[in-house]
Amino acid sequence: MIEAIAFDAYGTLYDVYSVERKCEEEYPASGAAMSRLWRQKQLEYSWLRTLMGRYADFWHVTEDALRYTLAELGLEGDEEKIAAIMATYLELEMYPEVIEAMARFGTRKKAILTNGNLGMIEPLVARSGLGAHLDACLSADETGLFKVRPEVYQLAVDHLGVARERLLFVSSNGWDVAGAKAFGFTVGWLNRRGLPPEELGVRADYEATNLLELAEMVEASA
Repeated sequence: MIEAIAFDAYGTLYDVYSVERKCEEEYPASGAAMSRLWRQKQLEYSWLRTLMGRYADFWHVTEDALRYTLAELGLEGDEEKIAAIMATYLELEMYPEVIEAMARFGTRKKAILTNGNLGMIEPLVARSGLGAHLDACLSADETGLFKVRPEVYQLAVDHLGVARERLLFVSSNGWDVAGAKAFGFTVGWLNRRGLPPEELGVRADYEATNLLELAEMVEASA
């Protein structure tokens, strides 16, 4: 039985590619390429810093990834433009079904578990109105590591006070799904882009195309 739920934030509750509009505004004809490469490098840098033991918080990682993106695409690294684009991470668009889905999950404890530091995620949650539906925002910053390290997933167990197999972890990111399942969570994969599962020897317990569909699956299996 699922007693609590932890949600990844970026790509799961909030659309990381909604930065494309601002990227396009600042660098015309480059918005789509920028948003894709920026996200790719953001994730790569989080994994590399964890492996190298050179932690920096997710805001720092995100800015470094943006600077790399501009350099690779041959775009000028104008400081005002960088600041304006970085600010979009505090205003990401929430997926439209999220609030309704939270209600469907009922009275179970709910938390965000994100690589983002609290200075990034708390303004985003407040702006979107999601805070009324959450018991906590948990950040990998507490551990000085990033997902998929088990120490990060353990934060949800410790804060929500339930056994890992009774905690549903929800993510849209295949690598995060694999890490959470390897840790021992019950896992829901929001496969928003119709991707194949990662070949890492584990599979999600639930697979849905959006959060409301997943909530209905969990409700039906309760």
